This record gives sequence, C-alpha cells and structure tokens, in this order.
Amino acid sequence: MSPISPDSSAARLAAVKEAIARAAREEGRDPAAVTLVAVSKTFGAEAILPVLEAGHRVFGENRVQEAKAKWPELKARFPDVELHLIGPLQSNKTRDAVALFDVIHTLDRPSLAEALAREIAKEIVASGRRPQLFVQINTGEEPQKAGVVPGEADAFLTLVRDQYGLNVDGLMCIPPVDEPPSPHFALLATIARRNGLTKLSMGMSGDFEQAVMLGATHVRVGSAIFGHRPPL
Repeated sequence: MSPISPDSSAARLAAVKEAIARAAREEGRDPAAVTLVAVSKTFGAEAILPVLEAGHRVFGENRVQEAKAKWPELKARFPDVELHLIGPLQSNKTRDAVALFDVIHTLDRPSLAEALAREIAKEIVASGRRPQLFVQINTGEEPQKAGVVPGEADAFLTLVRDQYGLNVDGLMCIPPVDEPPSPHFALLATIARRNGLTKLSMGMSGDFEQAVMLGATHVRVGSAIFGHRPPL
C-alpha cells in the first residue's frame, strides 16, 4: 500500500477526526459521541471514493436531485453508508428525500412537516424505516436564511410532534458568517435542552471544534476534507 499523501482527502479526513476527538476530550466528552458528516455536495464519485475507501461512511448532501444522481451507485458498493440531507428541502421533493436519506437536517415549516409525515408513513409501511429528523433553527434570525426563529422554536416543535406525529431527533443551525459562532451554538443547545432533545447538528469546516466543545453531536465538514469545491 502506498503512503497517504498529506494533502489527500484521506489525510485531511484523519486530521479532522483527530481534531474532533481532541476537542471532545478537552470537554470530558467521548469522541465517539460526535458524528462527522463529510459534506460531499458538488463533488463527484471520483472525489468521494477515497473517503469511502478510508472507511468513512457518513456523508451530507445539499440537494435531493444531486444526491439521487450519484449516491445509489455508491451505496450499492458501500451499503452501510449513512446519507444526510443538510440543505433546504422543497415539499415536492419529500418522497425522494425520505427514500434516499437516513437523516434530514432541515425541517423548518408546517407545510414540510405535513409532507414529511405523509411520506414517512408510506416508507414505514413499505420498508419499516424512517429518516431521523432535525429542526433547523435560524439562530441569527437572518431573513435570507431558512429555519425557525428561536422565539417560535418551542411552538413549532410542539406542532410537528402533536399535529403531524413526527419524531424529532434534534436541532440544527448555521450561524451568521459575520458573527462568532459560539453564542449561536450555545443558544441551540439551550433550546434543545428545553425541549428534551439531545442531538445537535452544528459546526462546519471553520468552527467544528468550537461546536464540539459546546455539545455538537453532528458536525458538517466539507472543504476541510474534500478541499476547494468545484464551481457550480
């Protein structure tokens, strides 16, 4: 076996995993309690394969159609892959999303909750499986960004649980790019605790260590593993 190049995706993957483990240990957490979601959006199979061959199995995609085009073949080769949808989900794409993804991070409105409830019920009958669901919280209350604003989070969680019968597994956030992320991570953790949720999807390539130190159970890391993204 040839040595792994220090600038290869496999080497970068190993470095990210070690950084996660170090941050977790500093807070007295078990590194195994943090799931690294390798964000493969915009990258083709040839870029993803080295990370799969290095043993990683949890990946994130932003768009249903892009994932549908490249992941079925990869999952046929690596059937233990866990696929996460981390981008916005249109209600008319819920059938494909429920069939393809194991985790959906971006539940953020009643119409999507209704569509997901309908498709998940069908999927449970057909296969016995359901995707895990995270509610996206717009912690910065940015008008251009998806997500439930913090002041409406409790009511929204009650709605999707009671009216639509959905099992919510955790919360997700994307802090504003021009603000320190830690207060946003702390806010997300507070909302989760208040609502009996233990899973937190927060932290990306530039701030995942801070997220781990503030309780993240899932970090979404792309460029720190795959390098610069190809132009869309």
